[in-house]
Amino acid sequence: MSDTTALPAPSGPYLGKGLLPADFYAYAEQLSAAEREKIESIREFLRTQAAPIVDDYWARAEFPFQLVEGFGKLGLMDWADPDSTQSQPSNLLAGFVALEFGHADASLATFFGAHAGLAIGTILACGSDEQKRRWLPAMSRLEKVGAFALTEPHGGSDVAGGLKTTARRDGDGWILDGAKRWIGNATFADLVVVWARDIETDRVLGFVVEKDTPGFTATKIEHKMALRIVQNADIVLDGCRVPETNRLQNANTFKDTAQILRKTRSGVAWQAVGVMFAAYEIALQYAKEREQFGRPIGSFQLVQDLLVKMLGNATASCGMVTRLARLQDAGVFRDEQSALAKAYCTVRMRESVGWARELLAGNGIVLDYKVGRFVADAEALYSYEGTREIQTLIVGRAVTGGLSAFVG
Repeated sequence: MSDTTALPAPSGPYLGKGLLPADFYAYAEQLSAAEREKIESIREFLRTQAAPIVDDYWARAEFPFQLVEGFGKLGLMDWADPDSTQSQPSNLLAGFVALEFGHADASLATFFGAHAGLAIGTILACGSDEQKRRWLPAMSRLEKVGAFALTEPHGGSDVAGGLKTTARRDGDGWILDGAKRWIGNATFADLVVVWARDIETDRVLGFVVEKDTPGFTATKIEHKMALRIVQNADIVLDGCRVPETNRLQNANTFKDTAQILRKTRSGVAWQAVGVMFAAYEIALQYAKEREQFGRPIGSFQLVQDLLVKMLGNATASCGMVTRLARLQDAGVFRDEQSALAKAYCTVRMRESVGWARELLAGNGIVLDYKVGRFVADAEALYSYEGTREIQTLIVGRAVTGGLSAFVG
C-alpha cells in the first residue's frame, strides 16, 4: 500500500459532547457547568452546520453567509447589547469559544474575532453611550456585521507612528482619505471601524464608516493561500465623509487602539490552540485507521512520537492561555503576557500542523483530510494581530526592565 492510497475521509475531529480528545489535562473542566453547556451548544452547531461545508467554501474562497444567522442565535454576544440583562462572560469562557471556532475552522474564527473582538470591542471601549445604543443591539445579534480597519498597504507593525490614512474636520463632519489592507469582513460589513490620523492635531482617531458611504470602496483580495473563507479587502477612502456622530467619542490616541489589540491578541492565541487540537485529533484518528505493513501506523514508534509532540504543544499552549484568561478575569494581566501567549502558541501551532501533515503523508495535502487547510491557515494566524517578532520585542522590553529594541 503506497503512502497516498486513499482511505475513507474521516468524519472530523468531533467525538461527541464533553472534553475534546486533545484536552489531555481537562482544562475545560475549569469552566462552570453553565459555561460548559454553552461550549457544547457552540460545538454542536459548528460540528453539524459548519464542519460539513467549510472545505468547499475554503476551496472556492467564498464565505458561507448562511451560517451568520445561526451564529447570532447562539447568543454569543447578546451581553453586548446595552439593554441586555446578561453579564459579560468570563475571559475563560470567551477563550474556549475562540478555541472551538479555531477547532472547526480558522477562517470562521477570524470572522468572529474581527466582528466580536475588534469591531464590537472597539465600540464598547471607545464609543459613547449613544453610539453603543445605536450600533450594538444589531451587532450583538449579528444582524449587522462589523470590521476593523487599521493595517495599511505600506504599514503593519509600524502603524502606531506611521498611520497614513488622514481625517480632516469639515463642518459637522470629517473627510477620510487613505487606504487600508487585509481588512477581514470588509467586503460585506455593515459597519467598519476606521482608524485615521487627524491632520490638524496628529492624534489617531476612530470612526465608524457605514456600508455604502460615498468615497468608501472595499475590494476583495484574491489569490490567498490562507484563511480563504475570510473576505479580506483592500479599502480605499477617497473623500469619504463621515458625520461627527460617527467619530468614536472616546478614541483619541493610538493608546486607545492598542487597548483593543491587547485584548484580541490573546484571542488569537486561543484560536491557535483550537487549530492544534483539531490537527492532533485528525492525526490521531488517522493513525488508528491507516494501515501499513499490515497494522495501524499508530503502532509505530515514530508515529507515536509525532502524536505526543503535537499533544505536548497543545497541552502547554492551552495551559498558558487558560492561566492568561484567569489573570484577565482578575484584572491584573499585562500587555507582555498577551504578547508571549500570542507568540508562543502560534509558533507551537505552526510546528504542530506540520507534524500532522507529516503523519498523514500525501493525504495531508488534500482537503478531504482537513489537515492541509489547517497547515495553510496557520500561516495567517502566525502573522496577524502582531507578528512573532513584534510580540518578542514587547516581551523583551518588559523582561529587561524597559530596554526597548523597537526601531524608530
